[in-house]
Amino acid sequence: MPTRTPAAAITDDPRWPLLQTRDPAADGAFVYSVRTTGVYCRPNCPSRLAKPENIAFHASPADAERAGFRPCRRCRPHAHSPARERDEKVAAICRLIEAADSPPDLETLGHAVGWSPAHLQRTFKAVTGISPKDYAAERRAERVRSALAGGESVTDAIYTAGYGSSGRFYSESNTVLGMTPGRYRTGGAGTRIRFAVGSCSLGAVLVAQSEAGICAILLGDDPDALVRDLQDRFPAADLAPGDRDFETVVSQVVGFVEAPELGLDLPLDIRGTAFQRRVWEVLRQIPPGQTLSYTQVAERIGSPRSVRAVAGACAANRLACAIPCHRVVRNDGGLSGYRWGVERKRRLLEHEAKAAAGE
Repeated sequence: MPTRTPAAAITDDPRWPLLQTRDPAADGAFVYSVRTTGVYCRPNCPSRLAKPENIAFHASPADAERAGFRPCRRCRPHAHSPARERDEKVAAICRLIEAADSPPDLETLGHAVGWSPAHLQRTFKAVTGISPKDYAAERRAERVRSALAGGESVTDAIYTAGYGSSGRFYSESNTVLGMTPGRYRTGGAGTRIRFAVGSCSLGAVLVAQSEAGICAILLGDDPDALVRDLQDRFPAADLAPGDRDFETVVSQVVGFVEAPELGLDLPLDIRGTAFQRRVWEVLRQIPPGQTLSYTQVAERIGSPRSVRAVAGACAANRLACAIPCHRVVRNDGGLSGYRWGVERKRRLLEHEAKAAAGE
């Protein structure tokens, strides 16, 4: 068996592609040294990449220095990672927002961490996927939901959470709670949701509609399991089987599931965090017959580092096809992560591809 060359030992190493692409995510995972210069660098050092036969990988700067290499003056691999410092400042901003009685402005937050308002806005969104304003709104919504669930009056919960006025909260209450504050305080009791289970080429499909619009499109093999899933999602709501008039709604949804390219002309009751709603909005813009990778979705929402969070938002989707999370694939085009089964995802994509091609 032939002996591997020094170059092959490097290019076969899983760290080599990260080094070739200068992947920022690899910063802190390892360093590499260059025999001809005697220095070691971060994986994302902007210096010209040496030939693989002159490179060695090290688990840490200490390991590289014990091997006789000195730190690169350009990327300063022995210092704190810029990415780590950035993330620590973003975490500090989050703590400031969470501790404040009312949302701090960008100038106040920037002064606390030494960033300009514009840089703070841009960096915070790149790391978290949402703006500081949206983050503050999410934390405020969490506080009001917690207060209402804990038995506080609606008025006390509103002001405890930091809303400046009850009028401002009530104008946002459907988005924040998905129902009126009074109903949320009683666990959603009184919220009426009609539902019915139909069938399509993908199996069983449950359609549920609240006063605001279609709130669930669930796919599966077992109709009873779909009903239990709906009950788990809306435990205190008044779930009522749909009447004959509701059959028209179900027929429209089933027709849409069979042919998503035709569109769905029905209002949707979309409930989720600010980040989830940003992801879902991007998904709704993907045309039938096309796909995006999780990385591309993260880039489109302005948060390229939030690939895992994007996958989580796809998994939290309860409106199959209406929010087309089946059009999100791995970077290599492979299928994974569809909550209603990878085979259904495959069949949906194949159908849409054929329809787009006019077959």
